[in-house]
Amino acid sequence: MTGYNGKRKSYKFRKSLESRKEEVCGIRMRYPTKIPVIVERYEKEVHLLPLDKTKFLAPEEITMSQFALIIRNRIHLNPTKAFYLIVNNRSIVSMSRTIGEVYREHRDEDGFLYITYTSQEVFGSPAKPDKVYI
Repeated sequence: MTGYNGKRKSYKFRKSLESRKEEVCGIRMRYPTKIPVIVERYEKEVHLLPLDKTKFLAPEEITMSQFALIIRNRIHLNPTKAFYLIVNNRSIVSMSRTIGEVYREHRDEDGFLYITYTSQEVFGSPAKPDKVYI
């Protein structure tokens, strides 16, 4: 399913609130120690590859940095490249917090934890400098 600009719509807009709530309820009953997470690429992101899946079940005790490593590996990101995880399209949380803590504080009304990943150009440097002064 795509939006007006040909890009894939976010998970929230592909499924109704009621069906998402039912899905989370079933997940939490089967896997009470796992956190249901939806991870999507920022809609204007051009440098990072899209994930092959959006739904994850994360153990409560893993840290956000461990979860970021999982995402980094799934998008085949070079270790020297930076990327950011944004919770609920508004917060960058401490990478030392557990995903369980982040879930309790930031979960959506449907029960999923929504995380967006994105990169950012740093320093605005051009690909080739105009002049070099020594």
